[in-house]
Amino acid sequence: MTVPAPLIAINEDSIRLLVHGFYDRVRADPALGPVFDTAIAAEDWPAHLQTMCRFWSSVMLASGRYNGNPVAVHRAVSGIAPELFPHWLALFATTAQALFVPAEAAKFIAKAQRIAESLRIAVFFRPGQPPDLGSPACA
Repeated sequence: MTVPAPLIAINEDSIRLLVHGFYDRVRADPALGPVFDTAIAAEDWPAHLQTMCRFWSSVMLASGRYNGNPVAVHRAVSGIAPELFPHWLALFATTAQALFVPAEAAKFIAKAQRIAESLRIAVFFRPGQPPDLGSPACA
């Protein structure tokens, strides 16, 4: 079996490979799979994958193809928890590193880390509650 060469360019095709590969891992994951299965009906997965390709195209290529509201979407997800974010990031990093040369994988991973931290704060921050001093945001 031939192992494909790592991808050297970030473009629409490589973003599609990353998104589809990542969500294949998510759906098979014992912690994340059930959360996504509850949030996204089986027949809605193709549309979700297209949305995520547009999202990452906007993030990585400044294409402007995505115009949604990720905070509102994540706030509506039943079962989402702050402790799932590091696991989500680990799966994303594993997928990016499996597909791309290190420099390009690092670009995706850095963006994903910033996005995850922003989402975590936007979804779970509650003014008036003491901060979670064990979280990476407070380190």
